[in-house]
Amino acid sequence: MTQKQWILIAGFGSAALLAGAYVFQALGYAPCQLCLWQRWPHVAAIAIGALALLSGRRELLMLGAVAAVTTAAIGLFHVGVEQTWWEGLASCTANALAGVSAGDLLSTDTNVGAPVRCDQAAWSLFGISMAGYNMLISLGLAGVWVKAARS
Repeated sequence: MTQKQWILIAGFGSAALLAGAYVFQALGYAPCQLCLWQRWPHVAAIAIGALALLSGRRELLMLGAVAAVTTAAIGLFHVGVEQTWWEGLASCTANALAGVSAGDLLSTDTNVGAPVRCDQAAWSLFGISMAGYNMLISLGLAGVWVKAARS
């Protein structure tokens, strides 16, 4: 395979993971703070892939690998929080009801949603949560970026 093909695979891989996250969100699986953080490195990887294709600059490819490893690391941290291996961040639950008035909380006519918790997996398949799949697939994408850099 050519370097361009490896870059396209890596970039489209991040785009597919990002699209999948938005599909799950559209289906009612609201993201927590850590879920949102896992999206940004994918955005960076897509941009890096586009820049690498347009400019032909080989050094950008290792930045793509760094972006993929970054989202994998956030995913690993998120899995650890879900599995109670360690505590999550205060931002996962802090100020979850910001902007909700006391009247809203007492009203039976207002639908006030519960905060999205980082320590509870919203969805899993074969015992692996979305954060876990993001971690595993992103590690694979990091390998694709490295392969592209070496091609």
